[in-house]
Amino acid sequence: MQKPEIILTHESDLDGLVSGCLLKRLAEHQFGGSIPLAAYHLPPWQNRQMVEHAAWVSDLSMEPRLDRPGWMVVDHHPSPHQPKHARYHFDVKECAASLAYQLVQQHGLGNEQLDTLVHLTKVTDLFIESDPDFERACDHAELVKTYHFHPLMKLLDGQLERLLNHPLLEVIRIKRQVEDPMGLEWARGHTRELAPGVRYVDLSIGNHNLIMNQLLKDPAMEDVVLLSIARRSPHQFGLSARSRNGKAREVASQL
Repeated sequence: MQKPEIILTHESDLDGLVSGCLLKRLAEHQFGGSIPLAAYHLPPWQNRQMVEHAAWVSDLSMEPRLDRPGWMVVDHHPSPHQPKHARYHFDVKECAASLAYQLVQQHGLGNEQLDTLVHLTKVTDLFIESDPDFERACDHAELVKTYHFHPLMKLLDGQLERLLNHPLLEVIRIKRQVEDPMGLEWARGHTRELAPGVRYVDLSIGNHNLIMNQLLKDPAMEDVVLLSIARRSPHQFGLSARSRNGKAREVASQL
């Protein structure tokens, strides 16, 4: 592999933070020196000019402008583009962090703390409710949602393992215990039908992923697609479509 000039990752969630930090650690172990890590929300990412001769990308979908010699993409999002030049580590059944960690382990850089952190990242990113660590995993994910990528990176000071059982998780646990029940109660009382089988949910506080998932467990929602809008950055909003029967993908494709 060619030495990357930069590591590029997704700014919005735990998977982007963990996978980006892992690739940075791997690159600096292999090539020495300090290699910058840059994180992007999707709109700025879509407008970014790829000027580097070599770069590693994590938790951002493969696309033609990344398919270049000297580039590597580590991701789990399906993409219609099949790369011809870039190195591509892809598995839809994994998260970007677990794929990056596989590369890290190949070079003997794994440890028990990273084993646990990567497992938690996969559980929350793939929303594996059946895993006994699901609640703990969601708390770690909410840590990034609440305190954001760059402030957390300053606190970690290059030591990704510090994220595991970080003192700020106590704040997240209290927020979950207090805010989630309030947010769920609000959401239940503030849904409205947009079309047959499609309802809009007005979300307020709490973990939106968990609240939407809880709403879908209501038997009355078995054949309903729930839509919600969330602020992801000061100038970015995201539309989410969820269902229990797979219809959400069909609705989302029409929006």
